[in-house]
Amino acid sequence: MSAPHFESLFSTRANRMKVSVIRELLKLTQKPEVISFAGGLPNPLAFPVEKIQEIVNDLLRDQPQTILQYGSTEGVPDLREEIAKRLKSRWDIDGDAENILITVGSQQGLDLLGRLFIGSTSTIIMEAPTYLGALNAFNVYDPNIVSIPLDDKGLMVDRLEEYLGTMQKHSINLKFLYTVPTFHNPAGVCMSYSRRKKLIDLSHEYDFMVVEDDPYGELRYEGEKVPTLASLDDEERVIYLGTFSKTLVPGFRIAWTYGPKPVIDKMVVAKQAVDLCTPPFTQHVAKEYLRRGYIDEHLKHIIDLYGRKQRIMRDAMNEYMPKEYIKWPVPEGGMFLWATLHENINTTEMFHDAIAENVAYVIGSAFFADGSGSNCMRLNFTHADDDKILEGVKRLSGVVERWGREKVDAASGPGEKEVITGV
Repeated sequence: MSAPHFESLFSTRANRMKVSVIRELLKLTQKPEVISFAGGLPNPLAFPVEKIQEIVNDLLRDQPQTILQYGSTEGVPDLREEIAKRLKSRWDIDGDAENILITVGSQQGLDLLGRLFIGSTSTIIMEAPTYLGALNAFNVYDPNIVSIPLDDKGLMVDRLEEYLGTMQKHSINLKFLYTVPTFHNPAGVCMSYSRRKKLIDLSHEYDFMVVEDDPYGELRYEGEKVPTLASLDDEERVIYLGTFSKTLVPGFRIAWTYGPKPVIDKMVVAKQAVDLCTPPFTQHVAKEYLRRGYIDEHLKHIIDLYGRKQRIMRDAMNEYMPKEYIKWPVPEGGMFLWATLHENINTTEMFHDAIAENVAYVIGSAFFADGSGSNCMRLNFTHADDDKILEGVKRLSGVVERWGREKVDAASGPGEKEVITGV
């Protein structure tokens, strides 16, 4: 008897799940000699190991029966209270523990929102480029995705307003807009205050929800703090996602979703069917991390560390990159630098040459719903050692220089190079 034909057994939804091209490319970056700017990884030097050890020892001594037992689906109540207090004190977001659900990373929050809001006729709006993880999470539920471009001030809300006016005439079933407004992944830009205000006004006028994903908001190295979208909203239009992956450790997989209580209540029901609860053990560690006041002191260390690495990459790019073929905005925070190359340079094709030089990045097309962005790439500056950042930029600059000569100079006569456009 032959084995089952699994494709015919899988659901339509399962058959829509495809192996990520980006994951396959990233396998090539695992060689130890490769300097990788590809992953979105926090630096292990930013992990507060001693504080975690202290907290774990205390918890195991004082309340092992509690921290090792199942927990509520909503999350550990004291952690939710601590998060609510921090949202108010740090970001001026009003709400209490009932408005917060603890999730296994923000990725689970995105998946739960997809389950709740996206149906077969649903339209959602995403930025172009957008966070790859959100794109993957929402695509499982087969929405119609409308992409609105970014510039160096974030989401182009004038373009959004144009689309919304058109949408009204065609009875489009718009559910939500997804955005990473602060130190965008992958683009690194920060949405301006005026655009944030305009976006909230448009959500009120055109009756849609806004999903604000904010994993990097605490990681500002220069410039002035900008209010969150959630703090600007007074009509419960914003669903806000936060995480400890960048300010504590990613291995705990502790994140939260803050939103209107009807949304949180429905997410709780959906989460019960997925995993019953987020691990209480790591929730209690995160609770104590907040309660003992360790987070703000540790954030200073993270900001010093990542700010230095950002400056090293910025200065190296300025010194070595051939600017006639590439441009990039300098991020004021976050973890990424987004580069746009001449349109003749395809970064997927160039990737293999970069790997041959033992340097890696993420191809731009992975971050666009329509697969565009083939002349873009994302560079992470937080994970590599300082000297590796400098050496990696030198290697990558040589690859870009070579591709520029072959794909741009050879294809155009003197004075005929086209201007590079994009974020």
